[in-house]
Amino acid sequence: TATVAVIALDDALAMTLYGLGTGFSRMLTAGDSSGILRSLGGVFYELGASLLGGAVTAFLLILFLRWIRQAERAVALTVGILLFTIGMTLYLKLDVILASMAMGFVIVNVMPKRSESLLNMLRSFAIPLYVLFFVLVGAKINISVMPVWLWWIVILYVLCRNIGKIAGCWGGAKLSHAPENVCKYMGLGLFAQGGVAIGLSIVAGEYLKGIQLGNGLLLSDMIVYVVTATTLVFQLSGPPMVKLALRLSGEAGRNITEEDVMEKLTVKDVSGSRSAPCLEGDSIARAVDYFTKSELPLCPVTDAAGNVTGLLSFDSLKSILADRDAWNWILVADVMEPLHEYVTCDTPLQEACDKLDQFQADAMVVIESLESRKPAGILTRRDLLREVRSRLLTSRADQK
Repeated sequence: TATVAVIALDDALAMTLYGLGTGFSRMLTAGDSSGILRSLGGVFYELGASLLGGAVTAFLLILFLRWIRQAERAVALTVGILLFTIGMTLYLKLDVILASMAMGFVIVNVMPKRSESLLNMLRSFAIPLYVLFFVLVGAKINISVMPVWLWWIVILYVLCRNIGKIAGCWGGAKLSHAPENVCKYMGLGLFAQGGVAIGLSIVAGEYLKGIQLGNGLLLSDMIVYVVTATTLVFQLSGPPMVKLALRLSGEAGRNITEEDVMEKLTVKDVSGSRSAPCLEGDSIARAVDYFTKSELPLCPVTDAAGNVTGLLSFDSLKSILADRDAWNWILVADVMEPLHEYVTCDTPLQEACDKLDQFQADAMVVIESLESRKPAGILTRRDLLREVRSRLLTSRADQK
């Protein structure tokens, strides 16, 4: 939580500096040096009005949400208010990003519990928008029209930014008396540059469009080209540098997670539940007896050769439970479900967990192999989590 808060404050500071920077840039490119105070007033008015506009629409959304309980309608209303905020700021010629950020800041702090579920639903369909955003940004880069001197600016930007990251982290760590590893290697882990920089460059380019730099290149195009090209460099070099920083500082492998444990395990490592399967020729009375004595939600069904051909669940028995007289003459084969989803003993545990999540299941049939299809038990989510957490505690204890 603390890390997310620091990143959010970092973005807030970046957007504030961006607002001041674009304001001063417009003031300098206007060519009118007589109205400096008036221009400064316009800059601060735009920043303040953008923040105020975002806060007002946030309170408007909060007011409406008090009367809406359905999650789907709440999401639709939130998207509508957000689009209204964007349209309002564009119409009033205010800053879209600052207004949107102010809106989110107010919502999260005024109604923290309701906003958590609401924002989680918004994030569920945000990934395609991110992909579309980066596709459109990549389409803006036209290498054929980028002059050589612009590539020197890209190189200078990369070098100066990385030097600033390393020096800033070293100085801050020294002032705060942080460990020596933090002083030396923290800066190496901060090279990545994401969508915020690209978004700010696009909006800044809109403010500064129409200014010619020569050879048909506009100032707005130069800003987008430089930031997008450097973002590509940083996104390719950032993750390896983070990995290098963790290794050099000796911090690699210390934060063991459940995912780390699952990567080393297969289904056969989990002491899952085993029980005798039902045969296709068994009566429903035999199946009912199985579910009465077992806590498992599934039962594998085998043929005469002992190969799994289907599964039986309590849901598949519901339709005939009321007709007790039919239990002795209806067979398991008449009501069993086909075996579409299963795992083998050699299936990686992470893959098995993903399958459970994909099919929203709490249990899955385990077979010995794809060739033999002999029943090997039932893998339940409860058994999986118990084994993983047990091994996780053991690994963390060994580290100490």
